[in-house]
Amino acid sequence: MTADDSFSRLDDDDYPAYTMGRAAEMLGTTQGFLRAIGEARLITPLRSAGGHRRYSRYQLRIAARARELVDQGTPIEAACRIVILEDQLEEAQRINAEYRNAAKGAEPPVA
Repeated sequence: MTADDSFSRLDDDDYPAYTMGRAAEMLGTTQGFLRAIGEARLITPLRSAGGHRRYSRYQLRIAARARELVDQGTPIEAACRIVILEDQLEEAQRINAEYRNAAKGAEPPVA
């Protein structure tokens, strides 16, 4: 791997760059919280060669949203489900917008 390959990963939202301790520190939460949202299957951290959890920036954004809900009094399992449903809704809306845009560009049928 060249230095250029390593630097290009810095822009990759899915690259597992953060250890559990660093991720918890960045989110202002505990490592137990990260374990709990992993057990609830909200996020699945990758593992290093030594078996340590590694988190991506994308996963940290999802964890931060779950933490917001938990801080507002939502039970952790419910918070995880809400975040999952929000993500699914956003994806469905994106797909619908693509279909609408494709339909606008289509030629009307000839009678």
